[in-house]
Amino acid sequence: MSGTVTAVSSNAEYSFTKPNRDSITLLAGLGVEGDVHAGVTVKHRSRVAKDPTVPNLRQVHFIHQELFDEVREAGFEVAPGELGENITTRGLDLLGLPTGTLLRIGAEAVVELTGLRNPCLQIDNFQNGLLKQCVGRDEDGNIVRKAGVMSVVRTGGVIRPGDPIKVELPEGEHRPLQAV
Repeated sequence: MSGTVTAVSSNAEYSFTKPNRDSITLLAGLGVEGDVHAGVTVKHRSRVAKDPTVPNLRQVHFIHQELFDEVREAGFEVAPGELGENITTRGLDLLGLPTGTLLRIGAEAVVELTGLRNPCLQIDNFQNGLLKQCVGRDEDGNIVRKAGVMSVVRTGGVIRPGDPIKVELPEGEHRPLQAV
């Protein structure tokens, strides 16, 4: 299973969107160099307010380009980085991968998937009605979060658009991603 990086984004300031970059550098155990969400402990403001000592399981945020294609059909225009992700992908079923999956990106970077992004009202503040497109329900009525996956950096490296992504599934029983 493999895919491709279509865009990379980072922002040193708290902002919903993140500008696209020519490259980003992942730092082991921290996240994206220079990004406001990089760190060993939580950096998302709502989580810091609850407990600033909790480990940061949201160091790097991924969204699949296919989500942008899907919301476009519903009348929304969303570009890479606009939902706050660091890495936009194409060709991977990010939401279907299990917890603990390793993504090997480019020449050396490795991240481990920790969970799903829990979409928040900021998405509607960005474009009214978009949140409803990023959260749905499956045929059994269970909540389906579509706004990407979160990860931690195991091995650092430089990431650029066009870099390949190789999936390495965890051994043993696979656990579905849950909101982190």
